Amino acid sequence: MKKLFAFIALIGFLSFQVSPVLAQNEQDNSTEETESAETPDNPDAEEDQEGADSAAAMDDAEPMEDDAEDDAAIGLEEEEVEEEASFHQIIKQKFIDGDPGFMSFVVIALILGLAIAIERILYLSMATTNTKKLVQETESALANGGVEAAKELCRNTRGPVASIFYQGLDRYEEGIEMVEKSVESYGSVQLGQLEKGVSWISLFIALAPMLGFFGTVIGMIGAFDAIAEANNISPGIVAGGIGVALITTVSGLLVAMVLQVFYNYIIAKIDGITNDMEDASISLIDMLVKYNAKNR
Repeated sequence: MKKLFAFIALIGFLSFQVSPVLAQNEQDNSTEETESAETPDNPDAEEDQEGADSAAAMDDAEPMEDDAEDDAAIGLEEEEVEEEASFHQIIKQKFIDGDPGFMSFVVIALILGLAIAIERILYLSMATTNTKKLVQETESALANGGVEAAKELCRNTRGPVASIFYQGLDRYEEGIEMVEKSVESYGSVQLGQLEKGVSWISLFIALAPMLGFFGTVIGMIGAFDAIAEANNISPGIVAGGIGVALITTVSGLLVAMVLQVFYNYIIAKIDGITNDMEDASISLIDMLVKYNAKNR
């Protein structure tokens, strides 16, 4: 009986030892079959596989081309930014090359001249009024409400013509001759206010080229000093000194040309307002003469 149990135990032990080995063998066999199935045995399957790989490579190349185009566009934008920045850098470099000591005076002349010109343009624009309309309204007020109504109208109207009208109407009680003198005197005052500061613009127009030429002369002296020190007339030494010297001249001439344009515009504006004041003054005298004759 003991022998029977021992035999059964031996068979069970052997079966437990053999079953893992069989399972391992079966797993190895299945792996080999899978690999053999994945590996094509004919050339057509290999060509299909190569076609699939090439298509995948083309798909990967398309995003790379898009990225290259984007990089090119970004590069163009960066070049444009560099060009814009280079323009400012050129201006800055020219300013430094022209000797900041002299170039600063030229720039100050430009800034002050432009400030005065802009102020005069704004003042003259506000001083410009419809003179014909003012004459008609003054004549109507004088006929309907008398001198006081005309004075009130002129007091509430801006511009030098209205101010001259008010001064003339204010002297009406003293006679027509006093009105004429008052209009003439106050017209000169208004003309002086219109021309206020214009002489400074003409000064900067004349001063800017002088400053440029002065810087040029100083630069030429420096160039000849460099030649004397080097004891050699080298084209590099001469050209460098002359080039730096001429920058101040060019800057001064540019400033003078810009200010000259503003100056001529302002003078033309003043002449137009002055003509309107003279015509309106004559119209005012005629109105008062008619009003005086009517009320006698």
